Amino acid sequence: MTGCEEYMRMALEEASLAAEAGDIPVGAVIVKDGRVIARGRNTTESAKDPTCHAEINAIRAAAAELGGWRLFGCDMYVTLEPCAMCAGAIVLSRIDRLFIGTMDPKAGACGSLRDLTSDERLNHRVEVHTGILQPQCELLLKEFFRALRGKKKDMHRRNAQNEENP
Repeated sequence: MTGCEEYMRMALEEASLAAEAGDIPVGAVIVKDGRVIARGRNTTESAKDPTCHAEINAIRAAAAELGGWRLFGCDMYVTLEPCAMCAGAIVLSRIDRLFIGTMDPKAGACGSLRDLTSDERLNHRVEVHTGILQPQCELLLKEFFRALRGKKKDMHRRNAQNEENP
C-alpha cells in the first residue's frame, strides 16, 4: 500500500465516523513531513453548523497543531472533492497538495464544476491528484445515501399508514 493509500484509508475512517453520527461521510487528513497532524470529518448535522465540513475541521486542527494558519508543506487527503467553501479554505491556508478520493460533479470546486485550486488569479495554487481509493470512497457515499433514501421511504410509508388509520 502506498503512502497516499494509507492516508486516504485514514480519511475513509473519518468519513465512516461521520456516517455513524448521521453526517454525510466525508473525511480528511492533513499530513506534514510524513506525519498526520490533523484529521477531520463532516459534523454539519451534529454541530448544526454549515461550515463544519471535513476539510474545514481538519484545517482548523492543523492550524492549531502548527500554531499558525499557513499550512505550507502540508498535504490534504479527502474522500470527496471539496466544495467551493472548502477549496477556498484549502487555497487560503496554503496547503501544497490535495489528494481526492472521488470527484463531485454537482458541487466540486477542484476540477469538476469549477476549479479554485488552480485559478491563476489567486495568490496560491494547489497541486491536485484524484482517484485515490476512488471505488471505496464512492461506495461509502452511495451506501450512505441509499440508506438515507430507505429511511425516508419508510417514514413516508408510516406517515401514510397513520393518516389512513388515525
